[in-house]
Amino acid sequence: MKLSSNISAFKLSIFAIAMFGFGYALVPLYDLLCDVTGLNGKSESVTEQQQANFALDESRTITVEFITTLNQGMSWDFKPEISKMQVHPGKAYQASFFIHNKTNRSIIGQAIPSVAPSTAARHFVKTECFCFTDQLLEADQSLEMPVVFVVNPALPEHIKTVTLSYTYFDVSKTASTLLNNIDNT
Repeated sequence: MKLSSNISAFKLSIFAIAMFGFGYALVPLYDLLCDVTGLNGKSESVTEQQQANFALDESRTITVEFITTLNQGMSWDFKPEISKMQVHPGKAYQASFFIHNKTNRSIIGQAIPSVAPSTAARHFVKTECFCFTDQLLEADQSLEMPVVFVVNPALPEHIKTVTLSYTYFDVSKTASTLLNNIDNT
């Protein structure tokens, strides 16, 4: 009976370790799936050097729309400076976004971008973006944040409008836990 219970405990331990490993591997697998299929609207990011290799196509005009949302419970104002702009593929443009922390405490926010339609995501290239890093806003602090982007001329001809949307999340608890763990090591 004791041998059977030891074997069961061993099998359960192996199962728990395997499930942990599977959960740990999901993020890179999801990122790979998004890169291959263009799902989830993840845009490309390239260096300014790579972007300089794009050929300017002045014969096409693409409408780029900007949409912002806040995750539930996020006490910030967050909006684009303009709601849309007309761009030519191959040329770099800058858009600005405004955030304001309306609370009386510091908050660390993370912006998650998405591009629609999903087939346009791989052709929407950001060279500079506030979404690359978390933003710390002190109580009642405001920031204007730029996004520098270019639409790759390889964007399919039938796509006339691309929507760039951002959702801000409060990551203060997660970030402070990570910082405390780093400080304690």
